Amino acid sequence: MNRRRCLLLAVYVTAMLGGTRFAAAAAPDEAALDKLGFRLACQAYTFREMSAFETLDLLKRLGIRYVEFYPGQKLSPDRSDLKVGPDLPADQIARLKDKLKQTGIEAVSFGVTDLTNDEAAARKTFEFAKSVGIKTIVSEPPQDALPLLDRLAAEYDVRVAIHNHPKPKSIYWNCDTLVDALKDRSPRIGACADVGHWFRSDLVPVECLKKLEGRIIESHFKDLSPEKLDVPWGTGRCDARGMLAEFKRQGRPMTIVIEYESTKGQELIDNVTKCIDNLNTMARELAGAQ
Repeated sequence: MNRRRCLLLAVYVTAMLGGTRFAAAAAPDEAALDKLGFRLACQAYTFREMSAFETLDLLKRLGIRYVEFYPGQKLSPDRSDLKVGPDLPADQIARLKDKLKQTGIEAVSFGVTDLTNDEAAARKTFEFAKSVGIKTIVSEPPQDALPLLDRLAAEYDVRVAIHNHPKPKSIYWNCDTLVDALKDRSPRIGACADVGHWFRSDLVPVECLKKLEGRIIESHFKDLSPEKLDVPWGTGRCDARGMLAEFKRQGRPMTIVIEYESTKGQELIDNVTKCIDNLNTMARELAGAQ
C-alpha cells in the first residue's frame, strides 16, 4: 500500500471510528435478543471499503459481537495483498484469529462463496472455515453438488447455508426452488435467507420465511425502499417487524446478519446504527409479548 493510500485510509477510518454521533449509538439489546433466540451479526461486506481488521475494530465499537466474513476482503491495512478466504496462509489465519479474540468478536459464517462438485476445492473452503472456527459456509452451489456438501458438512461439522441472489442471477431466487432442493438433505444444509433479494425478485419475504420454516440457518436481513434500495430496518417495504415476528414464531435460534449494500463513510455508519436502534425497539416489543 503506498503512502498516499495509507494516509487516506487512516483519515477515513478515523472519521468512521471517531464521530460523536457514532460514539452515542446504542449497542444491540442482547437481553431482548437472547430472549427471542436471536443474535446480531454483520456481513463484513457492509464495510467493504475497509479491511477485515478495520471492520472488526468498527464492529467492536458498534457493540456487534458476531461477523460473517466474505471472500476477497483485504485482511489488514499492512497486508492488503492478502485476502480473507481459503488461500490465506496459516500464519495469517493465526493473525485473524488473534484479532477476533482481541476484539471479542466471533466469526460465525463465511460467504457468499463458491462451492461446487470439485471436492478438493470444496475441502479447502471447509478447512479454512474449520481453522477459523466458522460454523457456517454461505454459498449458492449447484444442486448436483448438495450430496457432496452434505457429506463434507458432516465430516467437518460446518453447515452450508444456501443463499439467494435476486432473479435472474441465482437459481435460488425463488424460495420454492430452495424448498425443493432441501427436501432430501440433512439439517446441516439449510438456507441463508436474503430477505431483501426476495423483495427485489418481487416475492413477499414473510411468506418465503414461512415456506422455509425449520431450514433457515441465518438471514441476510434487509429493508428496502419501493425503489428496492437499502433503508434502515423498519422504515421500508420488507416488513422488518413482521419478519422478526415470524422468526419468533418459528422458535429456532436465528442469526440475523446486517448487510447494508449502499452508502459509505459516516452515512453508512448512521444507517447501520439506525438498524440497530430499530432492531432494539422491535426486539423489545416482541420479547415483551411472550
